[in-house]
Amino acid sequence: QVQLKESGGGLVQPGGSLTLSCRVSENILSLNTMGWYRQAPGNQGEWLASITNGGPIRLADFVKGRFTISSDIHRNILYLHMNGLNPEDTAVYYCRTSSLQLGVAWGQGTQVTVSS
Repeated sequence: QVQLKESGGGLVQPGGSLTLSCRVSENILSLNTMGWYRQAPGNQGEWLASITNGGPIRLADFVKGRFTISSDIHRNILYLHMNGLNPEDTAVYYCRTSSLQLGVAWGQGTQVTVSS
């Protein structure tokens, strides 16, 4: 079972930036897809971004130009770089991985609060 642990959340002012990290217990090159999601109170979860092994980076339209996703294959870490944050970005952010061999895994989430 893949273990995921997010970090980097916190309180940020509107217009600010944060980078979230997701430490992956497995070699990320063995995974098919890695991605970031979020869920705000009272809302359904939203997909934000994903990387498919050997494929393109994909971003949700509403984060294009503000968020990007990257990975460090040597340290097995997935990142979500967020700029231009606004209060509507307040949510718990989760990383997710999927693999035919190892199945689907979710992290425990990290809280991002955008407020002045």
